[in-house]
Amino acid sequence: MVKIDNDRINNLLAQARQGDRQAFSEIVRIMMNPVVALTYKMTQEKDSALDLAQDTFISAWENLDSFKGESRFYSWIYRIAANKSLNYLKREGRKVGDRSLTEQVASENPARELEQKELKGRILSFMSQLPPQQRLVFELRFYKQLSFEEVAGHTDKALGTVKTLYREAVKKLREVALAEGWAQ
Repeated sequence: MVKIDNDRINNLLAQARQGDRQAFSEIVRIMMNPVVALTYKMTQEKDSALDLAQDTFISAWENLDSFKGESRFYSWIYRIAANKSLNYLKREGRKVGDRSLTEQVASENPARELEQKELKGRILSFMSQLPPQQRLVFELRFYKQLSFEEVAGHTDKALGTVKTLYREAVKKLREVALAEGWAQ
């Protein structure tokens, strides 16, 4: 996970609120990759992920005054990106991850690279079967390694709901792993 310098973001945010487009452009530069990563994992379409990330930052700029500072700015941006992704999937009538994802795994061992690629494919296939809200919580908690409280902030859900969604996703993953003999 990319480490976000909150003090730097807050300073840039203060400038952006004064109308400084360059300051907001710097926020976009700092946060673009994590936002694209989130939208890509939700849609598994590069072009859609980039469009959604761009839409996220446009919405953030247009609604900058509505950010009250009750949570961290990156939580607010992630919430916008997650909602845009979920709305996109709903509009397209798709589940999260309908398309296959081909990832390159850096490895000097071709056999190990193939195993890792196959396992990632299996996990992504499993994740595509999760309901969108469950997938989002799993993504933020497992891959982004956010605390349950942070996930609740990103998704605008109650802490108990987040924990339940995550627990159910993990339970389903265990069931699939056992059924398909993933344990090594």
